Amino acid sequence: MTSAARRLYKVLVTHPEVPLPALEFLRQKGCETIVCENIPPVRSDILQKLPGVDAIFWASYQPLNGEVLDAAGSQLKAVSTMSSGIDYVDVPEFKRRQMPLGHTPGVVKNGVADLAIGLMIAAGRFFHAGRQLIENSKWEKERINWLMGQEIRDSVIGFMGFGGIGQAIAKRLQCWDVKKIIYHTRTRRENDVDFGAHHVTFDELLKESDFLVVACPLTAETKGKFHAEAFGKMKKNCVFVNVGRGGIVDQDALIEALKTGQIFSAGLDVMTPEPLPADDPLMKIPNCVVIPHMGTQTLKTTTEMAMLAANNLINALEGKPMVCPAY
Repeated sequence: MTSAARRLYKVLVTHPEVPLPALEFLRQKGCETIVCENIPPVRSDILQKLPGVDAIFWASYQPLNGEVLDAAGSQLKAVSTMSSGIDYVDVPEFKRRQMPLGHTPGVVKNGVADLAIGLMIAAGRFFHAGRQLIENSKWEKERINWLMGQEIRDSVIGFMGFGGIGQAIAKRLQCWDVKKIIYHTRTRRENDVDFGAHHVTFDELLKESDFLVVACPLTAETKGKFHAEAFGKMKKNCVFVNVGRGGIVDQDALIEALKTGQIFSAGLDVMTPEPLPADDPLMKIPNCVVIPHMGTQTLKTTTEMAMLAANNLINALEGKPMVCPAY
């Protein structure tokens, strides 16, 4: 396809903070980029700019659905999100219209894995509770049995989900002298031997894990998977970490499990709702570390996500398969 033909393509970019290398790449490929300027993105502004575009670079967690596709028009050729999870996308509608849809898995795994290890340590060692003691002038000296935490060493590490993110975490744990790595997925991963990991049932995951890391997508099957009954089966020393999606957890049940000592602590990068209100009960629990969905928030990972989304669109516009199709 000639450069002249490529210049006909208009790409709507829904967020002004998309890394510049991705925008430059689209322009080098002959695309005109129309960038929405609001932070956070305003849906009415996005919808107003959509008519006539050939592709959409969706950098938002707003619903991506038939309303968006209708607003763009029949000339729309491709859409790519700048995210791994696509729980906010009406995938059946995209399939019905046979609209190419891309996303950005794989490249997020390293940034999220680093953060998950950080949450395992922060929650297991009571970072938040310790900070609260300092803030309230309750730092006690000459104590031995004080803020006694859980170590990763000699622990059973469990994973709900063992895709790219779960495996990247497990890879990082290879030199941490863990006792055992277990995981639950619908089917066994053929490469689990590379990580010394063992496939188990969901009940076994709950009952055996000293650290339990949620690293799976939000689907109809996983929604609310961690409810009161599930927390009731966990060890009292279990450190629960969620880097998947907030909707995978019954948050009221988690709060109760933390308050009553049913589980030891929790480290959360995702929760419900997002943004979490400052007065939410989760914020008042000393054995819970809460951070604001920062898993991919590094310059390297964010740039890689943006470049992958841009490549998805260019491939589709040139009649090639997307690098990472969503279905």
